[in-house]
Amino acid sequence: MSKPATKTRAVAAKRATSTMKKSAGAAKEGKAIDDASRLIDARIRELKDWRGETLARVRTLIRQADPDVVEEWKWRGVPVWSHGGIICTGETYKAVVKLTFARGAALPDPSGLFNSSLEGNTRRAIDIPEGGKINEKALQALIRAAVAQNLSVRAAAGARNKKSA
Repeated sequence: MSKPATKTRAVAAKRATSTMKKSAGAAKEGKAIDDASRLIDARIRELKDWRGETLARVRTLIRQADPDVVEEWKWRGVPVWSHGGIICTGETYKAVVKLTFARGAALPDPSGLFNSSLEGNTRRAIDIPEGGKINEKALQALIRAAVAQNLSVRAAAGARNKKSA
């Protein structure tokens, strides 16, 4: 066998391996998303009280506001909703279900939903106590604003990277 033929086969084999790795990575990512959704389902079931009901309702509202949202399970047990970056987390405590928005300080909040973590420059949170009412329309508007902000930050970063290249 000649050297060019051997080299061509080696390159073809490398490309095939690379393609398989990418496909395996996509499959692994899909499995991780499915696993995160199952873990969130399990958390809701295990709570067995108003916190589980509240977390389930918030989750539904988030999914309705952004059908492309990605559910993640981070930091040893925190439900996270992302699209172009983290939108918010859904933590459960004894007295509240807390939705922490990663870039909440930069979001418009005309309905005054943010009621916690107000002193920071970046995050803002909504504490929902037992029996607390959720302004569903305002929450969904906040979710959509967070997604829009994430996507604009990502687009701006991409434009900066293109300029410097």
